[in-house]
Amino acid sequence: MGLDFSESELSPEQTAIAAALLRLVAVVAQLRDPEQGCPWDREQTPTSLIPYVLEEAYEVVHALRQGNPSAIAEELGDLLLQVVLQSQIASETQQFDLAAVAEGISEKLIRRHPHVFGEAIAETPEAVQETWQAIKASEKGEASETLTHRLGRYAATLPPLTAALKISQRAAKAGFEWPNLAGVWDKFEEELAELREALDSGDRDHAEAELGDLLFSLVNIARWCQLDPVAALQGTNDRFVARFQKVEAAAGQSLDSLGIEALEKLWQQAKRELGQSSV
Repeated sequence: MGLDFSESELSPEQTAIAAALLRLVAVVAQLRDPEQGCPWDREQTPTSLIPYVLEEAYEVVHALRQGNPSAIAEELGDLLLQVVLQSQIASETQQFDLAAVAEGISEKLIRRHPHVFGEAIAETPEAVQETWQAIKASEKGEASETLTHRLGRYAATLPPLTAALKISQRAAKAGFEWPNLAGVWDKFEEELAELREALDSGDRDHAEAELGDLLFSLVNIARWCQLDPVAALQGTNDRFVARFQKVEAAAGQSLDSLGIEALEKLWQQAKRELGQSSV
């Protein structure tokens, strides 16, 4: 399968994509120009931009959940800006450029899809995942890596709730698992009692550690029940905000001037109006 392109071989759509990307690269380079660029953009560093990378990624996720095509396109553009900006900053000190980034991911995709670009066979999504993970482990020297190193990588690089689920899944796959769901519930009750005890003692550090243990036990319950704890918490956050908006609108005054009974009444009314029964 030929994957090398010359300018004469590009379709009109590909030409438009290339022109748009080149324009974005030129705009970002101008923003970083030492003399005629933007003062804010010029002073940014790879690490100073970390909050924006995370923020834009989460905003893409939010737009995808909303299913609004125009919002998705806009947020993907904001995230693409972060990729181009990081590449521009790196190119200024000859570390790498956007071409290296694009070529790198293209080569990786080709290597890790031998069933598409080679002679291998993978007829199910599960088989594709197994092939991908095996090639990835070989490339990164992870074949001989200990499970502890893998779990530590999850803890260091993923959002805490996602990391907890991945760590729990990997540990269970290695045999570190309860024999049944009842054992997981027992562990939850144990951690809940320990949190209460720590809170009663007034030891903040101990209480925080026990809170973490309790949350991890909830993640294990979610895993056993084949529930997504990240999606579950996101759903609760969304429902809370929607109900709170209803409460605030119905109150017609500052909420802190109302008593808890009045607020609870408005809260239950909001739940009924939204057709929600949980929380």
